[in-house]
Amino acid sequence: MDLNTITEVIRRPPDRPGVDWREGDAWLAGGTWLFSTEQPGLRRLIDLTALRWDALVPSDTGLEIGATCTIRDLYAFVPPDDWIAGALFATSCDAFLASFKVWNSATVGGNICMSLPAGPMITLTVALEATYELCAPDGSARVVDALDFVTGDNQNVLTPGEVLRRITIPARALRKRTTHRRFTLTRLGRSTVFLIGTQTPGTNDLLLTITAGTTRPVRLAFDTMPDARTLRQSIDVVPADVWFADPNGTPDHRRHLTQHFAEEIRRELMDGSPA
Repeated sequence: MDLNTITEVIRRPPDRPGVDWREGDAWLAGGTWLFSTEQPGLRRLIDLTALRWDALVPSDTGLEIGATCTIRDLYAFVPPDDWIAGALFATSCDAFLASFKVWNSATVGGNICMSLPAGPMITLTVALEATYELCAPDGSARVVDALDFVTGDNQNVLTPGEVLRRITIPARALRKRTTHRRFTLTRLGRSTVFLIGTQTPGTNDLLLTITAGTTRPVRLAFDTMPDARTLRQSIDVVPADVWFADPNGTPDHRRHLTQHFAEEIRRELMDGSPA
């Protein structure tokens, strides 16, 4: 879609791309959402891809993902053998309501910053205990837990001119056993619920991440594997206003699916089934 209110595109922004931020600006990375609908309040686009941030930087401490990393590049990434949770990269990319052609442009950071309940990059990074580095126009930076970034449907903690620079996933999380459950109304539809369970090797813990069915990510942590009743009660105390409602499901439907799939995840990890 043509954006007929845009008067300028900054093709070569400075290393601090928000230094000249003004009302009516928007970051341009993949642009898959930006150009999909009218944007009457925008006047200027700032192209982040020109900064050529590294897409994927693996190290002994974990994986850094540049915010402009495309979904295609993340899908193609081959993690080290001991990063068994790396299988979630492809799983989460497959959860997009988009064709592989969109993957060539859509970015990890863009999906996170849209902050929609069904954003699969949010599910992935929250489940793998990631942190986000946010850079402000004055040159300062702050690090926030992925769990705390999204605050509601299409809402997050970003301030005007602040940009998501990178996502860091710790190696300890990448070495965890994982399993997931996802429900959609159609085979390639938007997620109604998307749950990921992880477990530290050699322990009996459980970290359960609940997304898509909630307006913000919910993470339940247990030092030892809970029984079915305890797990169900933990889900029941999620506030009523956190459950999401749209044409893909009512809050009650999503709560029911979450309880059902959470129990399947609990049993699978408790039984030691393959990740």
